[in-house]
Amino acid sequence: MRKMITCAICAFAMVAVLSVHVHVQVFPSRVPVLPDPYKLPTTTTQVRRLLKGMTEQQQSWSREVVPPHSKAPIAPHQESVNAVPALKLWKPPSNRDYSPCVDPSSNYTAPGESSGYLLVHTNGGLNQMRAGICDMVAVARIINATLVVPELDKNSFWQDTSIFSDVFDEDYFISSLASDVKIVRKLPKDMSGVTKAVKHFRSWSGMDYYKEEISSLWEDYKVIRAAKSDSRLANNNLPPDIQKLRCRACYEALRFSPQIEAMGKLLVDRMRAYGPYIALHLRYEKDMLAFSGCTHGLSVAEADELKKIRDDTSYWKIKDIDSEEQRSKGYCPLTPTEVAMFLTALGYPSNTPIYIAAGEIYGGDAHMGELLTRYPLLMSKEKLASVEELEPFLKHASQMAALDYIVSVASAVFIPTYSGNMARAVEGHRRYLGHQKTVTPDRKLLVRLFDKVERGKLREGRPLATRVIELHKKRQGSPRKRKGPISGTKGMDRFRSEESFYVNPLPDCLCQRQSSLSTGTSSAIR
Repeated sequence: MRKMITCAICAFAMVAVLSVHVHVQVFPSRVPVLPDPYKLPTTTTQVRRLLKGMTEQQQSWSREVVPPHSKAPIAPHQESVNAVPALKLWKPPSNRDYSPCVDPSSNYTAPGESSGYLLVHTNGGLNQMRAGICDMVAVARIINATLVVPELDKNSFWQDTSIFSDVFDEDYFISSLASDVKIVRKLPKDMSGVTKAVKHFRSWSGMDYYKEEISSLWEDYKVIRAAKSDSRLANNNLPPDIQKLRCRACYEALRFSPQIEAMGKLLVDRMRAYGPYIALHLRYEKDMLAFSGCTHGLSVAEADELKKIRDDTSYWKIKDIDSEEQRSKGYCPLTPTEVAMFLTALGYPSNTPIYIAAGEIYGGDAHMGELLTRYPLLMSKEKLASVEELEPFLKHASQMAALDYIVSVASAVFIPTYSGNMARAVEGHRRYLGHQKTVTPDRKLLVRLFDKVERGKLREGRPLATRVIELHKKRQGSPRKRKGPISGTKGMDRFRSEESFYVNPLPDCLCQRQSSLSTGTSSAIR
């Protein structure tokens, strides 16, 4: 009997050991060398196939999935809101059969003999430079110039020393646009000493400006230097082939360097290991808060620090800013606490994997507490990768931003807390790839609701959730034509109020496929 009891105890112990499931994710010590650089999906079919595969795993992701060291119970206020079906939370809007149509027309010809060289000095952060580079590709085509690989901005707030080939795949950029524009890496030696026409191209200019005023410079110069590249080309009313060229440049030719693409793929794979994830562009960084003058929820000392930065930055023209007025107009990025309330109201449970696409959050944990409490599975480049893996990119803001860009474009849901260059670029890319789900917070109305909650006039839970969900039914990235200028605006304000071409490339670069039931064929319509 004693032997039988002993054997039974041993058997139970063995079963218990074998039944314990231990999940260990081994991250490689360095970025793997891939046979081909990682590329984001480039067709609607690829995107939909990816999302379908993710959808089929929804049941397994409905469980609490957090790292073993950060297990946390679901917050009580979330339990009453989590009635939103998981599938609905992640399902992208219907793309209404829109897909990229960027092939040139039958009248489009290869670049002829060049009239001269176009030098470009880009300005701003990564995404501002990206848009500027794509515009300059189109400008080079319009004025019949040979484009010299653009110089990246080294004098901006971030003081990044990266050159073009550090951030982008230079060889691919040159070869993929060979049928559109001649591109060279450097200005030829025999041209280095010639007098150059240094020009600030007029903002939001159309064909006439470039064909007449800028092209006339070839009569006296062989080299034209564009001192800035941002917003130098009109959003609208350009020839279809020029618009399509901008899209080919932006979404196909201008891919990141192999090192960045490989690291980006690694981060995407590690995020997807947790299930479908939200990429949250949390623009709660020191430079953004200082520039915008938004200090809601900050201490007096923090507000004073940000004001000093704004006063000391000469090219930020506006110095005196009323923070609460900015916030009431929807001009401030949502705070981490407001983001936590927003995600809860939308119905995302506490086990939702969230990638923080941002630089260093101002105030760190002091301001991230509520968001981290509600959503413990907050990840970032620094959490997903080791110091050794990130070391090649750490001192280069544009390269770190490129990693965030890749993870954001590949996410199941993208949520920007501010409509800056990064948010606009990612939204446009996701539209181009099949109108992936992008939830754009209505900041102006949201802060009113949050203030009511703070004053006790609105209860968080079902009352807040109902209003937030209703507000955002039509703000999830579904197909629509690009917005024109605001009615009544004139002059430069008219162009400034237009929706950016790179936020929404429809109708220029996206066509709707309309099936013909009688013939079994399909045709593209705009």
